[in-house]
Amino acid sequence: MATLIELAPIAEEMQQVDVLVRARLASDVPLVRQVAEYIVAGGGKRLRPALLLLSAGAAGYRGRTHLELATVIEFIHTATLLHDDVVDESRLRRGRETANAAFGNAASVLVGDFLYSRAFQMMVSADNMRVMQVLADATNMIAEGEVLQLMNCHDPDVDEQRYLEVIRRKTAKLFEAAARLGGVLAGVAPELEQGLASYGTHVGTAFQLVDDVLDYSGDAAAIGKSLGDDLAEGKPTLPLIYAMRTGTADQSALVRSAIVDGGRDRFPGVLDAIRASGALDYARGVAQREAGLARQAIDALPHSKYKDSLLELAAFSVTRRS
Repeated sequence: MATLIELAPIAEEMQQVDVLVRARLASDVPLVRQVAEYIVAGGGKRLRPALLLLSAGAAGYRGRTHLELATVIEFIHTATLLHDDVVDESRLRRGRETANAAFGNAASVLVGDFLYSRAFQMMVSADNMRVMQVLADATNMIAEGEVLQLMNCHDPDVDEQRYLEVIRRKTAKLFEAAARLGGVLAGVAPELEQGLASYGTHVGTAFQLVDDVLDYSGDAAAIGKSLGDDLAEGKPTLPLIYAMRTGTADQSALVRSAIVDGGRDRFPGVLDAIRASGALDYARGVAQREAGLARQAIDALPHSKYKDSLLELAAFSVTRRS
């Protein structure tokens, strides 16, 4: 989870969201309960619900609906993770077995569907058409992003623009929706709402960029997955794209063949090419620019402890090590 300093203004509300998460997962179907409890016990950063709570506070909202919507955001995110792990055939997340490894693909997909449908039940109860529009648009774009990523797998000709388009849709869109909803609930002026949404987009992009860097530079125990997972799945992420673009002919050829074939056999050589090309520094630089754009996007928000935390969260998105 983000540091206590960043989340201090919403610490109590985050505890309330955790209670709501468990309460709203209730089902009279035993397997749904079992898989859901397994997921909750696995923890996670809870950055997306935290972002909604901080944005609502920064926008001046003082109601209770944001707690339910923060739970909705977490359910949508968790559903995407369940489906992702099945598609990617992942076996490890957050340092332990994925739900599909523990319960099978069918259970993971179906419980993911349950989480999506429960999220929509909750957003309808908010009785706010604008809220439903934001979340419906977000879930649709996330699904498109998943398909785009699938199309890009094992394609060494994916360029930086195509890579960033996947991030904007697959990852950053839910960050954007979470931040925007804080403004929607508070009824702020359109320019402030858009500023919050832009903040979410840029923070989400920075977050994913660093995730992709950590796949080649992190500590496996800290990040909770095996290094080289992206390469094994044939995903052309920015470190690989940059290494192909700027490395020697031999390095570029090695990375291209590793993306086409997938697997881990070439990981040591690919890692050498990435390091020699400066690809990790380049990707972190792109993430830092995104974090800077995020901070600029909320310049117009009045000063508050919530805005301070949003600024700190933008910095955390780049400096984190897990």
